[in-house]
Amino acid sequence: MNREANAKKTTYVSLLSNLFLAIIKWTFGYFGNSFALIADAIESTTDVFSSILVLLGIQYSSKPADENHPYGHGRVEVLITFMVVAFLVISATVIAFQSIQNIMTPHSTPRSYTLYVIGAVIIWKELSYQWVKRKSKEIKSTVLEAEAWHHRSDAITSAAAFVGIAIAVVMGDQYASADDWAALLASFFILYNAYMIFRPALGEMMDENLHEELIDEIRAVSKTVDGILDTEKCFIRKAGMRYHVELHAIVSSEISVKQGHDISHHLMDRLKTEFDYLGRVSVHIEPDDYHV
Repeated sequence: MNREANAKKTTYVSLLSNLFLAIIKWTFGYFGNSFALIADAIESTTDVFSSILVLLGIQYSSKPADENHPYGHGRVEVLITFMVVAFLVISATVIAFQSIQNIMTPHSTPRSYTLYVIGAVIIWKELSYQWVKRKSKEIKSTVLEAEAWHHRSDAITSAAAFVGIAIAVVMGDQYASADDWAALLASFFILYNAYMIFRPALGEMMDENLHEELIDEIRAVSKTVDGILDTEKCFIRKAGMRYHVELHAIVSSEISVKQGHDISHHLMDRLKTEFDYLGRVSVHIEPDDYHV
């Protein structure tokens, strides 16, 4: 299974999970009289829409390079990630506003059975985070990493809801607002997670140098290719699930232009074999006597 297909499969599973949990949370939050659980349901609902965006982004980013997009369409992942962040910020704002409204309005204590529901949700969402996060690292997907953080933020808001509901249930009606304070606290966690998603995506969009480890690996592999004496500059830009490389390789000044050309193609082929997630690889040949 290629990277794009793997990303789509992961996102479909994530989407169905979010949809199922949103229904569960809305149902038990409403009948269980827990706004913390309803707040959790609001976030899960936005997660469903963000998962749809992620699917659309993966679909578009998998389109091959063309005349107008020589580096492919992978950068759309960054735009989708920004939209996912916007969904998180909006949901956090809605939750915070409604929490404050509920804190100022006396209401009855949540039902105790909501604790069992929220406990199961916490475990499920943390497991979902770990699975999607592992997949995002395997296929080098920024937008899938954002999807993973959605699961983690959901687990955090659910944990806050659990604490708030537990206090309200154990302490009685006098502490019924603990449920709403938990939802308010959860909204700040959501905003923090939004930043954690936004920051690396911004670095990718700005071509920030975040790939030192990969650069070292590329240089090490390059020097094992016949005819390559050393490497000089190496620049990497990430676009979607692909890394585009510009490499300056040093060869003997005694060889012909054709030999240098052949060596550069052997190097490109070797790099793409060793690192199957590379996209466009450009090799610039430098003579060794130029560096004497």
